[in-house]
Amino acid sequence: MSAVESPTGEALAPAGEVDRELLRSWPLPPPSADADKESRGRVLVVAGSREMAGAAMLAGVAALRAGAGKLVIATSRARAPWLSVAVPEARVIGLAETRSGAFALRGVDALAAEARGADALLLGPGMIDEAGSVAFVGALLDAAPDVPAVLDALAINALPMLGERGRVLITPHAGEMAHLTGAAKERIVDDPRAAAQDAAARWDAVVALKGAVTWIVTPGGGAWRHAAGHPGLATSGSGDVLAGLAAGFVARGAGLAQAACWGAAVHAAAGRRASARVGRLGFLARELGAEVPGVLQELS
Repeated sequence: MSAVESPTGEALAPAGEVDRELLRSWPLPPPSADADKESRGRVLVVAGSREMAGAAMLAGVAALRAGAGKLVIATSRARAPWLSVAVPEARVIGLAETRSGAFALRGVDALAAEARGADALLLGPGMIDEAGSVAFVGALLDAAPDVPAVLDALAINALPMLGERGRVLITPHAGEMAHLTGAAKERIVDDPRAAAQDAAARWDAVVALKGAVTWIVTPGGGAWRHAAGHPGLATSGSGDVLAGLAAGFVARGAGLAQAACWGAAVHAAAGRRASARVGRLGFLARELGAEVPGVLQELS
């Protein structure tokens, strides 16, 4: 692939392709033969709401399917009992909510120690009330500044308030990127790499800009593209699964860019497997997780 220009007119290096060759040359950290669940990494997922509790389940289960050893989910206090039954593998913490549906800021104190003890944070899937959710996400990340974080959905909009934090991966689609940056969605669709590169440099974050072609870029100019998407993946909850996969890989010890590349590839391959079993369209996001271990076995 030929080099392209950045928004400032400078030449950018050719992007790498996220394919089997790349993945096999960039393997995920393997568990040792005597690994226990602690050594495989702990993920804290802060997600869901009264209206979208399922997003927390989809993301959390995906993190486990990616190989993480322990899972803690913090979600709406009203939905926590249901979630603890739906995901018996997880510890579930109920958080108080504001009238508008965001997690109340006093919940940060209850979660701070849990966040600092995690190997990866995933914040955002299924959250509602942008202003309240952004305030909560920013405060929680301030309480655990050294823990790598994956920000999805509404949590992405906390990025501008994080300053020099670094160690953040965001997973927007074009509409969410437009909302974050103020750029027109059409401009982002026309040149997604440039939009992702600009955001990565501006906020010192790894960006996985999702679409039929997903672009993964780093603040230092590294770039990869994944073009093996599947139309069946354009379904409700699919992005929650992708974010959970990335967080699970980070918990296992992968870097943020590596986790994003592997997440995009595994997510797409799981979609292809589901389509072969169920049909090209109509499989559900909840059906992707069961395909992940087989995909990882194949790619490894």
